Amino acid sequence: MERYVCAVDVGTGSARAGIFDRAGTLLGRAEHPILMHRPKADHAEHDSQDIWGAVCHAVKGAIARANVPPQSVAGISFDATCSIVVSDADGGQVSVSENGEKRWDTIVWLDHRALAEADECTASGNRVLDYLGGVMSPEMATPKLMWLKRHLPTSWNRAAHIFDLADYLAWRASGSLARSQCTMTCKWTYLAHEKPGWQRDFFASVGLDDIFARAGLPETASPVGSDLGPLTVQAASELGLTSDCRVATGVIDAYAGALGVIGGLAGGTDELNRHLALIAGTSSCVMAMSPAARPFVGGWGPYYGAALPECWIAEGGQSATGALLDHIIRLHGAGGEPTAERHRAIAERIMALRSEQGLDLAGRLHVLPDFHGNRSPLADPHALGVISGLTLDASFDNLCHLYWRTAVAIALGVRHILDTLNAGGFSIDTLHVTGGHTKNPLLMELYADAVGCTVVEPIADEAVLIGTAALAATAAGLYPDVASACAGMRQPVRERKPNPATRTRFDRDYLVFLEMHRQRRQLDNIFKS
Repeated sequence: MERYVCAVDVGTGSARAGIFDRAGTLLGRAEHPILMHRPKADHAEHDSQDIWGAVCHAVKGAIARANVPPQSVAGISFDATCSIVVSDADGGQVSVSENGEKRWDTIVWLDHRALAEADECTASGNRVLDYLGGVMSPEMATPKLMWLKRHLPTSWNRAAHIFDLADYLAWRASGSLARSQCTMTCKWTYLAHEKPGWQRDFFASVGLDDIFARAGLPETASPVGSDLGPLTVQAASELGLTSDCRVATGVIDAYAGALGVIGGLAGGTDELNRHLALIAGTSSCVMAMSPAARPFVGGWGPYYGAALPECWIAEGGQSATGALLDHIIRLHGAGGEPTAERHRAIAERIMALRSEQGLDLAGRLHVLPDFHGNRSPLADPHALGVISGLTLDASFDNLCHLYWRTAVAIALGVRHILDTLNAGGFSIDTLHVTGGHTKNPLLMELYADAVGCTVVEPIADEAVLIGTAALAATAAGLYPDVASACAGMRQPVRERKPNPATRTRFDRDYLVFLEMHRQRRQLDNIFKS
């Protein structure tokens, strides 16, 4: 009997599942929405039971569409957003919401309630910050847990297990309390290249000396793709699989995407130095792998073994990209709801306007895209967005102008990160893009022309699921290691070269972009003085 694997990707708004063969061919795929609770500004919460239900629904749907027998699925793995799930000693839900409702037991990755706590972590000056670009982000686990302990002490005192979401799903599936080297290293300040990996003095300095008791953290993290054991009988029944299926240690969703697009290049680690993964959807993450540690200002990492064993990975990102384009549509008087059809109509009109005006379309309109802070390369969660060049025009064409120039700004933000990486020892000239942005023709064009890179795009854009499937295939024994699985399951791609005729225009835009950053700093300094 041929053996298959199941990959599960839990994003911000849905759970997706795919069934893959050993060559990485997607045989069946299904998706199910998940709920989000937004009780106030900067607060965002999930219900872990709702997430698990969505996962089960998606896995069953994927198996049905793949038309394979459940007993042929030999391995399963999970990737997820870096959200935080809190449970008690019996596995029951513990509220993270100020309203006390137990179902809201998960702090979503994009939740920024812990800005003050993040600033305290930064002020500590602890050496863990050397692997976070020098600045603690409110999207990391530590400040969120500080907030929970301070603001919801009853919930904190009830907690017995606190999971990153990918680890929670692996626990629901296998019963294993192991934690992934990816999640712990990237979001929980675990230093995988050192022994001991945990820096207890850091937790003590920020009032979390009891984190090991409350979170149930193990002393060491488990390598990604390692075998956590079989599905429990209950999980197998809920997922529509069998208890012969092995569960792999999972990863954060963006890291699964990095494995899916550049993990297959790991046979020559020097070659990795030229390639950057861009996992772009609601937000955007960039991932750069290298055989040696290469820190960069305003970046997260480098992290050891967070994606590929014995390989370092550095992460940068933009906290709002697809979400920013949605916001621009809602913000404008001619906008409305940012449906897929609305995005498509705007893109088509921009193409028509550009056929008349070229790249000078709305050329005096400039945007800084930091509406949700600047994750990289400035590491400033307090940064604000800027729009320069507005008029009284409220027409649909004006919305198209603003949308176009916002898309340019998003691409220039990637260029800003890439320039910082290259200044730190990389020589990146190739951008591997996966995620929702591959469906936006404007952004895909700009990632080549405004960034100035060769853009590589998977023909079947399922890179996140492919990366997760490679972990499942490793745990199931279909491949000897993660690098081999990524290479063996890598899918066909298409390339787009930058258009040299656009270089002068986008170079000027980039100069304006950098000047706007400088001017914003000057304005902020006036109020600080």
